[in-house]
Amino acid sequence: AALKAATQTHGVKNTNVTSLRLEAETARDEATSALEQLHEAECEIKSLRTVTQRMTLTKEEMEEVVLKRCWLARYWNLCVQHGIHPEIAGSKYEFWSSLAPLPLEVVLAAGQKAKEENSVDKADIEEGHGMNDLLGEGSIESMLLIEKGLRELALLKVEDAILLALAQHRRPNLMRSGHSISDDVKLPIEGQKYIEAFELNQEESEDVHFKQAWLKYFWRRAKNHGLEQDIVDERLQFWINHGTRPPTSHDAVDVERGLLELKKLGIENQLWQATRKEVDPEGIYAKAKLQPDSDI
Repeated sequence: AALKAATQTHGVKNTNVTSLRLEAETARDEATSALEQLHEAECEIKSLRTVTQRMTLTKEEMEEVVLKRCWLARYWNLCVQHGIHPEIAGSKYEFWSSLAPLPLEVVLAAGQKAKEENSVDKADIEEGHGMNDLLGEGSIESMLLIEKGLRELALLKVEDAILLALAQHRRPNLMRSGHSISDDVKLPIEGQKYIEAFELNQEESEDVHFKQAWLKYFWRRAKNHGLEQDIVDERLQFWINHGTRPPTSHDAVDVERGLLELKKLGIENQLWQATRKEVDPEGIYAKAKLQPDSDI
């Protein structure tokens, strides 16, 4: 009887040990699974953080968003004033001016900043020099919206129509004399001598100053990033020098040529590629911006 009882007790102990072993193995498996799930979650969070970072604009890019909103607000405003594309100009101006209420002042300030940055580094740009209060939205979508707006402006030939309208206001008698005002706003053929310079009216002078500031801003950024090293210093100094005197018709021609050069060299796209490398070294979102550069 004693032997039988001892055998039964031993059997119960073995069963308990086996049960404990199974529970321990189950607990270990559950812990391993939990660790694997935690690791997967951490990887997903890291991946999402990387994607979010890549789709977020840098401060320099947000500053560009601000200035391009100013471009759109300014030229749709001029459309409203001069009756250009009246069917859409009002709503376009209302939209862009709500995002850039002081387009002229902001762009002129950016041009002045570019002029004063004698020794430039990226830290200077990121400080914003007073632009922080006006920084644009920080997502790539905001830049894409801007590029779409600029493409629309170019397709509608808004800038050409405005140049013509400004010339008509300056020389209203030309139409009656049979002279073609469009001749005044055409760019001379490369190498062709300028006609005698004439004074610009207030609107035209303001437009030239606006575009000179624009060119100073983009050439300064090009210098910051080491772009077009064979010409960047000369171009930047050229626009700095030309912004210090009352503009004439020659200056009006120069700024149009300057904007055309920016487009031909793809300066905006080069800057986009350069700033994207900071947050998107693999270049996944570097080509998100509309191509080619806008006609501004």
